[in-house]
Amino acid sequence: MIWNETKECMSRDEMQSLQSARLVKQVDRVYHNVEFYRKKMQEAGLEPGDIRGLGDLSKLPYTTKNDLRDNYPFGLFAVPQSEVVRVHASSGTTGKATVVGYTRRDIEIWSECVARAMTQAGITKDDKIQIAYGYGLFTGGLGAHYGAEHLGATVVPMSTGNTKKLTTMMQDFDVTAIACTPSYLLHIAEVLEESGEINNIKLKAAICGAEPWTENMRLQIEDRLHIKAFDIYGLSEIMGPGVACDCEYHKGLHVYEDYFLPEIISPDTLKQVPEGETGELVFTTLNKEALPLIRYRTKDLTSIDYSPCECGRTLARISRFKGRSDDMLIIRGVNVFPSQVEAALLE
Repeated sequence: MIWNETKECMSRDEMQSLQSARLVKQVDRVYHNVEFYRKKMQEAGLEPGDIRGLGDLSKLPYTTKNDLRDNYPFGLFAVPQSEVVRVHASSGTTGKATVVGYTRRDIEIWSECVARAMTQAGITKDDKIQIAYGYGLFTGGLGAHYGAEHLGATVVPMSTGNTKKLTTMMQDFDVTAIACTPSYLLHIAEVLEESGEINNIKLKAAICGAEPWTENMRLQIEDRLHIKAFDIYGLSEIMGPGVACDCEYHKGLHVYEDYFLPEIISPDTLKQVPEGETGELVFTTLNKEALPLIRYRTKDLTSIDYSPCECGRTLARISRFKGRSDDMLIIRGVNVFPSQVEAALLE
């Protein structure tokens, strides 16, 4: 499968045709296999046949994190437990943990998407990549691990917690790429600087995610480590890391919209907003088997751009996140997000 070229270079009409077909099929699946969605659609007076394509997307009900919690642990699964090959879960720090599941096909698609992201960062099968996200119920470690293996790169499954050992192996193994949180990567830079080993590494690229970070932070990482840093985005409920990633031009994160259908809505009116306008990001999973979600509200605030990128990809791009609709502070009548405070501090 030549996934990188054939799927990322579709015209807008071809992509929408593919999305429409997959949306119709997915809505039919959830209606017949997930009691939650069947009831929600019936309450809205909808049957599967009423959804004929993207033009009918706005008719469908939204899904929220509370819906996952209310149906804990497996109430939204669309396949028998015998077909679920893995489960992950959130930390549950803001409430009951949300549980997500994957079929074997889900894992394959997830790995493909992460491999796409790594390709955008210039990583190839000839690279050695340290995975320094946490392994376990958190999706970051295993998600990045399987994606790197799918690409054919050599994986060093470091996880987190022993930075000195990580920097030693980074040098001994001639590691050329790393996947971790941006804040941890800055800590790695500090350790290398303090030990005088910053010039001994062969690192060229970093895939950073799992926490919000600013453009100033990216530039600081690149300057201190002499590498290229890329922003990868994902969320457990939709898949994990690999839902979107930026390219070398850093003009938005390319959404793998053949699998994840994005919308931008007003958090107040819940209506779709025009292209380029900031609003809340909503996703519908188009191929997810174990846990298909319809119009899932991420709470992340961004805008979307459907124009082709300078890199040649035709995938829609979402801008760097402004914040979350549930973490905005109003100070003297002005909307302020934590990311803006971080940007000011870094300056």
